[in-house]
Amino acid sequence: MTPVIFHVDRLELSFTPKPWAFAQERRAEIDAYFAQLQRDKPALWNGRVLLLHRQVVSEGVFRGDYLETDYASFAAWRDWGRPHSGVHDCFGAAAIFSADGACLLGVMGTHTFNAGHIYFPCGTPDRDDIAGGKVDLDASVARELTEETGCGISEFDVEPGWTTVLDGSLIVQIKVLRSRETADVLRTRMLAHLRSERQPELSDIRIVRGPGGFDPAMPRFVTAFLERQFGNG
Repeated sequence: MTPVIFHVDRLELSFTPKPWAFAQERRAEIDAYFAQLQRDKPALWNGRVLLLHRQVVSEGVFRGDYLETDYASFAAWRDWGRPHSGVHDCFGAAAIFSADGACLLGVMGTHTFNAGHIYFPCGTPDRDDIAGGKVDLDASVARELTEETGCGISEFDVEPGWTTVLDGSLIVQIKVLRSRETADVLRTRMLAHLRSERQPELSDIRIVRGPGGFDPAMPRFVTAFLERQFGNG
């Protein structure tokens, strides 16, 4: 299935907790599976994450509601083929474009669950993204950007609205950030940040200047978005 891509003017996302039947009904299987994951990658932590359980788009506004679950249940659901269970993995991502028209992406570190995968700075929302009963993906994107690259969102020209990518159970809300610096300068700064971290989430920064730079390690939502961006010139 080809991802569906469209623009929305704003997000209106709420934290409206409810039980997730998948996590309840398959608890024993999930716990055993995650125990094995932690044996293989001890850095994995079973924190709390938010998953979207209702969504609607109307007149340029994407509205939705999130429930809370443990990372073990989320990881099992994802790795077991994302069976239909009434949720979507909906998160914010930062698409960084340089002054010379390239896009910069991060390569996930070997200690992470998605080692070697190439993404925009992003992360599954969690309790830190809840404020006043609302889920703030702007804050989530700003935090992930700084944690992963060392760059503050105020350093960029931030395009209004979001590019929404629907890809099966994934809903990715992409914020386009444009820099006044070249790709090489940005990458040098980001690599310096990675070297300063005790255990950085990323192992490298990739510069992509067009479809010729696509890599099989990039998820489909990444290449679909970039094809559209580079195609628009």
